[in-house]
Amino acid sequence: MSDQSSRTARNPVPPGLLVIDKPAGMTSHDVVARVRRIMGTRRVGHAGTLDPMATGVLVLGLERATKLLGHLALDTKAYLATIRLGAATTTDDADGEVVSRTDASAVSEDAVRAGIGSLTGEIRQVPSAVSAVKVNGRRAYELARSGESVELAARPVTVSRFDVLALRRGEGTTELDVLVECSSGTYVRALARDLGEALGVGGHLGELRRTRVGPFGLATARTLEKLEAEPGLSMDLDQAVETAFPRRNVDAATARALSHGRPVAAAGVEGTYGMFDPGGRAVALVRDRGRTAKAVLVITPAG
Repeated sequence: MSDQSSRTARNPVPPGLLVIDKPAGMTSHDVVARVRRIMGTRRVGHAGTLDPMATGVLVLGLERATKLLGHLALDTKAYLATIRLGAATTTDDADGEVVSRTDASAVSEDAVRAGIGSLTGEIRQVPSAVSAVKVNGRRAYELARSGESVELAARPVTVSRFDVLALRRGEGTTELDVLVECSSGTYVRALARDLGEALGVGGHLGELRRTRVGPFGLATARTLEKLEAEPGLSMDLDQAVETAFPRRNVDAATARALSHGRPVAAAGVEGTYGMFDPGGRAVALVRDRGRTAKAVLVITPAG
């Protein structure tokens, strides 16, 4: 029996979520692999991908909580980013090769703010060629890296905030520190690219830090080093459901019906919500269907 199997057999890993502060230089899959070793379980998954250059919030599920990941409402995200004007790159970020340079040191602050204004609100955005968008069943970045031409269609996204926090001048460049709050599917590096194009100087993403995804923020995130020093969940299944979904408390009979996957009376709640038994345990995630509510995920099955 392997060391991991021995640890798991002696001390089973409880189900729940881990909120990790991902370091730069690691893929999301790298983080999953590291957490598997630290926590002693193979059952680890992640919700929402971060590029290797990016840092910040990455939500992971362990054990049965991996089934929760696909139901999490992670439709809003927040970032701190640095945009570098004066150079366009093949990947729209600092990891790509520079394809053009233009002196951007004299770009006016008014022009910058006007350009940002045009990229705020409900917009149509063309994802970066090296994004994870699928084209005929393959990821765009796989096609781009194999030398194939990638043309992606614009799609609607919402940028609810795009604020300039600082502006710095350099030799031929202007750097912007910005705060971005946006819908899922928005590419911040595409915002950097489009801002540079609108200003006529080119631009790319220099740094990116995700500060929030859905209800999960940096306040509850831990580095991998801290996790290694003190292995443990950020929140158990009950806390995760209460954090991510509206809560409805039900009586024992209703909880028992849900645990068997049977429909119960609707609560009049829009979207997915969590039902909790009298002991405070999350029993199921449910959605109303007319007068009844049906489980989309039974968290505490009968028996």
